[in-house]
Amino acid sequence: MTDTIWLRPDRVFDGHNLRDSMAVGITNGIITQIADRPDAPRLPGILTPGYLDLQVNGGGDVLFNQTPSPAGILAIAAAHRRFGTLGILPTVITDAPGVMERAADAVADLWGDPGLLGLHIEGPHLALTRRGTHAAQHVRPFEPQTLACVTTLRAQGIPVMITVAPEAVSIRDIAALAATGAVVSIGHSDATAETTQAALAAGATCFTHLYNAMSPMTARAPGVTGTAINSAAFAGIICDGAHVTDDMVGLAIRARPMPDRMFLVSDAMPTVGGRDRFRLYDAEVHLENGRLVNAEGNLAGAHVTMAQSVARLVRDVGVPLETALWMAVTVPAMVINAPARANLIGQRACDVLRLNSDLDLIGTLADPDRA
Repeated sequence: MTDTIWLRPDRVFDGHNLRDSMAVGITNGIITQIADRPDAPRLPGILTPGYLDLQVNGGGDVLFNQTPSPAGILAIAAAHRRFGTLGILPTVITDAPGVMERAADAVADLWGDPGLLGLHIEGPHLALTRRGTHAAQHVRPFEPQTLACVTTLRAQGIPVMITVAPEAVSIRDIAALAATGAVVSIGHSDATAETTQAALAAGATCFTHLYNAMSPMTARAPGVTGTAINSAAFAGIICDGAHVTDDMVGLAIRARPMPDRMFLVSDAMPTVGGRDRFRLYDAEVHLENGRLVNAEGNLAGAHVTMAQSVARLVRDVGVPLETALWMAVTVPAMVINAPARANLIGQRACDVLRLNSDLDLIGTLADPDRA
């Protein structure tokens, strides 16, 4: 028999609740128990399952669109793992025909790697008026190839999120995508509330980076933004202080009719864990005062980690830590129907984060200096 090792951190997030002064039992490198064991050796810090990020364009100097291969995914995942993100949806954005298919093949080839959660397809079926940094020449109407790509991945049990604009994709095609089991997410859209509601009725269940690249809410026109906030659908949000102000992040969290529908995304680019500039569509994007901007000075993705986002939610937005951890761990797992990824019981010690009181990453529970 293998003995269970007990450790008592200051706080434990078990995937649902943030619990004080509870001990965790580790057997063969796996968390097997959480119990009240005041005699267990103390381990300073907060334990939580690793963060899950459903929108990752790149990291470690690698842009997924430019390197849609298993090696590219591994490099991006390794860059984010250094900052506590232990599962990613690599995100392929609007590009020339064939890039999406190569990205899907790479995910299928690597499927089973613990750092890979599936694939996020963001575009090319978007609204030109809300395309953001997506290249206008590659934005195009919905194609049978897209449905075939999604269907192939889903047939292998691979989670897929696909961001579409409902004014650019028919209700019939939204329903067909949803029927595969893919998460259809509304984004990069100038749609009316009525069109957005029709997409939700057809099977869309999510919104991509709330507020950004979507029609705003006004007193007489809720737009995509207002419809998202009022809905029971999931919604990702970037919490870097640049894409959305802290006040508006807090407003959205408080205003949602269901408390477990908001989740953090980084929308991270190659600069996370890499150099301060990269090329996107053959044009340079660089860091400027903590923001990633292109030649026109427009935002082009984000330079933020999930760990930084969690800390900002608590420190600047005023969100309780338990809620912030739900948004970084539990809700993303719900979105892609992978609940085990958010449950502390059953996690490998190397996939359990240890945070200090400022929510900085100390390391994982498997690190040799954990005592």
